[in-house]
Amino acid sequence: MSKAFVSKALRFFSRRRFVALCALASASAALVLNPGQGFAQSAAPANWPTQSVKLVVPAPAGSTTDALARMLAEQLGKKWKTTTIVENIAGAGMNIGARTVARATPDGYVLFVSPPSPLSFNHLLYKDLGYDPAQFTPITLLATIPNALVVRKTLPVNDLKELIVFAKANPGKLSYGSGGVGTTPHLSAVQLETRASVKLVHVPYRGTAPAMTDLVAGHIDVFFDTLSATVPLARGGEVKMIAIADSKRTPAYPDAPTLDESGLPGFKSVTWFGLAAPPGTPSALATRIHRDVAEVLQSSQAQDFMRRTSLVAGGQSPEEAAKFFASEAKLWGELIREAKLEPQ
Repeated sequence: MSKAFVSKALRFFSRRRFVALCALASASAALVLNPGQGFAQSAAPANWPTQSVKLVVPAPAGSTTDALARMLAEQLGKKWKTTTIVENIAGAGMNIGARTVARATPDGYVLFVSPPSPLSFNHLLYKDLGYDPAQFTPITLLATIPNALVVRKTLPVNDLKELIVFAKANPGKLSYGSGGVGTTPHLSAVQLETRASVKLVHVPYRGTAPAMTDLVAGHIDVFFDTLSATVPLARGGEVKMIAIADSKRTPAYPDAPTLDESGLPGFKSVTWFGLAAPPGTPSALATRIHRDVAEVLQSSQAQDFMRRTSLVAGGQSPEEAAKFFASEAKLWGELIREAKLEPQ
């Protein structure tokens, strides 16, 4: 064998080895820059689930979020043939429940059923969250529902114009409830203050259910809450429904005008409920869970629940849900900055 041949062969294999090492280094660097990527792309376990699944709700029992999660848990339990439970972990603007899920093992056995703020923009309202909303693994958008502006039944106003006149005549005296800083009721009231140039007093609660209880009892004056929570109480005369925060009136309570037609053009406040998993959850597993959840949302049981609660069913793909969560963060982020809300 000639020396020239040997020299040429060595140069060839050296180049191949160099290329292979470069490829390995590149892959390693990608995993360092995106530490969850390698895990997130792995396949879902073929026999998942093999144990009980927990749906964490960051609000107390009795809320629309809680009711939706319990319907979902019941139907998924039947589909998965395993125990599926709801755990309410409320407090701190829903951040305790969100933090619990963010720190859970990303194996699909702990999932998050949440209204907007923990999945989108709580990082703009709170310091040291202990989690990053953008790092959750989106699964789907479960449902949406318009909010309604309601007031205590003894408040001497019957429409939006009268409410604004009363608020301006009594600056800093009217109170409004919310489920905590950053919740949809809070930011909806902030939007009302900003658009109508009024000043209200914020009274945060550990969830929307206790806030509504205090509105009915007359302890607070104003509240934004979902149609499913407000319509039955308005029909029963326990609260006054001033307006609907949507682009059109609701068939569930057609006498209530929209805020747009009441004098605040473009005013819209919609609560949505997302399903997410801990950061680093394999994309294949997220896709598998999405498929099962989407089927449940199309079931007759789920559709009946949606009709009774005025919810509009979702079912979007994980990719579509991720884009939606990001768009909501941008939308409400602009309001937060306009209102100069400082992180707590």
